[in-house]
Amino acid sequence: MKEKTLIKFFLWLILLVLCWPLALLALLLYPIVWLLLIPFRLIGISVKAILELFRAIIMLPARVLRGPSR
Repeated sequence: MKEKTLIKFFLWLILLVLCWPLALLALLLYPIVWLLLIPFRLIGISVKAILELFRAIIMLPARVLRGPSR
């Protein structure tokens, strides 16, 4: 996780040196884009949870027939 953050930071510094107005625009727009994407993240989490629930329901008979875990 730290490596990704460090790479992003260095890429931003390179962008700042090469094209500082674009880098500053990216810095200002990043929080706005992050806020706009929150609903899509929540939908993704909900869909994943529902699919995991269906998977658990479908796999329940196999788990019951397998017996107790050793």
